[in-house]
Amino acid sequence: MLGGKRVSEEEQDRLLAALAGDHMTANLPLADRAMLDYAKKLTLHPSAMTAANVEALRKHGFDDRAVHEICAVTAYFAFVNRIADGLGVELEEDGRFPVRGLV
Repeated sequence: MLGGKRVSEEEQDRLLAALAGDHMTANLPLADRAMLDYAKKLTLHPSAMTAANVEALRKHGFDDRAVHEICAVTAYFAFVNRIADGLGVELEEDGRFPVRGLV
């Protein structure tokens, strides 16, 4: 499902490939693109965030709760990645984290 519509596996694969590279190349609804723009900026340039970034989300229909969730999830992933990096955690060859021996 994408935007409430059923899509083929091929379309899903194309979307995932685009998202893995640059979300701007993905065929996404404008609200989803705005959400990803916000998350990218918060991740890469957190000190540059302003009220205008929140307003951009509101213009696409996100209410205060949704904005908070977008911000919290983005910040949580940054936090978890910093912890993993700080502990020297590396992914296994198949992309999974090792279960033991983290510390």
